[in-house]
Amino acid sequence: MTDAVEPRLTSLAHGGGCGCKMSPERLRNILAATPAAGAFAELMVGTETSDDAAVWRLNDDQALVATTDFFMPMVDDPFDFGRIAAANALSDVYAMGGRPILALAVLGMPIARLSDHTIGRVLAGGAAVCAEAGVPVAGGHSIDSVEPIYGLVALGLVNPKRVLTNRGAKAGDRLILTKGLGVGVLGGAFKRGELSPAGYHALIGSTTLLNTLGARLPDIAGVHAVTDVTGFGLAGHALEMARGGGVTVEIAADRLPLLDEVRGLAEAGRFTGASGRNWASYGAEVVLLEAGPGWLRDLVTDPQTSGGLLISVAEDQAEAVLALARTEGFAAAAEIGRVTAGPPKLIVKA
Repeated sequence: MTDAVEPRLTSLAHGGGCGCKMSPERLRNILAATPAAGAFAELMVGTETSDDAAVWRLNDDQALVATTDFFMPMVDDPFDFGRIAAANALSDVYAMGGRPILALAVLGMPIARLSDHTIGRVLAGGAAVCAEAGVPVAGGHSIDSVEPIYGLVALGLVNPKRVLTNRGAKAGDRLILTKGLGVGVLGGAFKRGELSPAGYHALIGSTTLLNTLGARLPDIAGVHAVTDVTGFGLAGHALEMARGGGVTVEIAADRLPLLDEVRGLAEAGRFTGASGRNWASYGAEVVLLEAGPGWLRDLVTDPQTSGGLLISVAEDQAEAVLALARTEGFAAAAEIGRVTAGPPKLIVKA
């Protein structure tokens, strides 16, 4: 097969990026009938609060962070697809306060429709991001599949006393988001041929930026909870934080950072179907004040791929987190809300 006759990667997939995720409601229904991990003394973090990765205590000084993430392409360049998927998978390790040490590739490709060169470029993109993170891709598994799929099993290490989870948010905390929103909006525009070169640059720049900041957050004593924002959208992952901490999360819509070109597309109603699925799954737990723009609901439910970290931090340490984020290259980092005492829910204010 030659590159000249190959189809676009995105034309081979029914979805792309973290927008491929099952809806939160469907996932909860499936997991409700699935046996829990059980009582294991060394299992520090399992499935109980929908956290970003599992954590297993190895000894008094080390715990293993284990996760996997994979999806179908949201872009056509195979190297960029590999980079995005790898950065997204490694993000879960960083979100737990860990440092990745090893990765394994998860690869499914329609081998009759894509050349060895194209498939190799996907793997090369993933390996390039892993090299940037200082970890090897030490193996993996591949299958012949109907749609192209790529991702990683990612393993990392963290001090068991310094593990970050999504369940420690405290009333009085400030909320910080480290990347701009709108990845799903831009990805959909790309697939429809509506995205400018500048918009594509913004999309790739955000989704391939490693969330290395997470490994440094345990150094700040006031950081109480962290999660990365991916397929369930900002609202979905903020709700997981609210449920985990038994608190109310409030977000100020006018403080939300947006990626380039997202506002114009949002005002034109150019959202993905995953936004609607997300809202149908958890909208009953969200108080959305209607004074905001009409597209606000779809923005906070927009599926993010390799999105930013959502950080709940004590008020007196919020500036320290913002300063660290900007030092680490997260120019869009912003304080977007606060945590208050109350029932687990999300309030989005205009």
